[in-house]
This record gives sequence, C-alpha cells and structure tokens, in this order.
Amino acid sequence: MTETVKDPIRPTDDEARALACGLIAGARFAALGVTDPETGFPAVTRIALGSGPEGGIWTLVSGLSAHSRALRADPRASLLVGEPGPKGDPLTHPRLSLQVMAEPLAPGDPRRAAARARWLADHPKAKLYIDLPDFFFVAFRPVSGALNGGFGRAFRLTPEDLA
Repeated sequence: MTETVKDPIRPTDDEARALACGLIAGARFAALGVTDPETGFPAVTRIALGSGPEGGIWTLVSGLSAHSRALRADPRASLLVGEPGPKGDPLTHPRLSLQVMAEPLAPGDPRRAAARARWLADHPKAKLYIDLPDFFFVAFRPVSGALNGGFGRAFRLTPEDLA
C-alpha cells in the first residue's frame, strides 16, 4: 500500500505576498546565514536590516566581521526575518526565510550618501560607527523565499512575489 503525502505548500496568493513584504518592511534585524570560507560549514549571525535608497533589503556591516568575509568569498546567503509574538508557541508566528545574493556597495558608489542618510534615519545609533573605514553597505537581492505564515500556511515565493 502506497501512502500519498499531501504537499504542505499552498499556492502563493496576494495575502501571502503581503505578509512576506510586511515581514521584510518591519524587520530591523535578521538572522544571516553564510558559508564559512575556512571550514565550509554554515554560520549564522544577527545583523541590522533596513531599506536602501530605492528600497530593497540592505545591511551595514564591518569588514572585520566573519560574516562580511564569508559574503565576499561567496555571495550566496540566507536571511530569516519575523519574530515570535509575546504569547503563544513561537512556531505559530509568521517568519520568512530568504535565499539571497549579497551585493556589496562598492567604495565610491554615488548611492552611498543616500544609503547613509536612509540608514541613519532608521538606525540613528549607527552614527557611532557608520563612517568608520571598514564599514560598508550590502544589498540583498532575493532569489527565493519560504514563508511560514503560521500553522498550515506555508508558501514558496519568487523574486517577483517579493518585489
């Protein structure tokens, strides 16, 4: 007797797209997954998150950090956004896993001034370190997403769904 397993992934709809985009827009930090270039093992850290000058998903990182070295070696990464609420089982709260490509903002890029202004508007405490010479901006270009909107609400998302 063969057992039929029902696919738990629902068709992506406008409600799922709105929830995913809302999780991104509301995130001020995320878990970042990278591949450690020295060991080949996954590594996870917490980073600040925000929007770039024209939107999108950006971070500001120190070039001295292990995750920035990992992103320079391999721009493939993952982000997890969405925090548990104050009550209930943490696994019932929405969260979004993104597969992304990291695109560092080159030194001298004309967008840096606008990125700096936008970042400081959302992260005023970054004024203490944003101009240190090792800090740089990274834009994350979504490749795919996996939205867990709560129990029984799983969706796959494309870059177009997340735009």
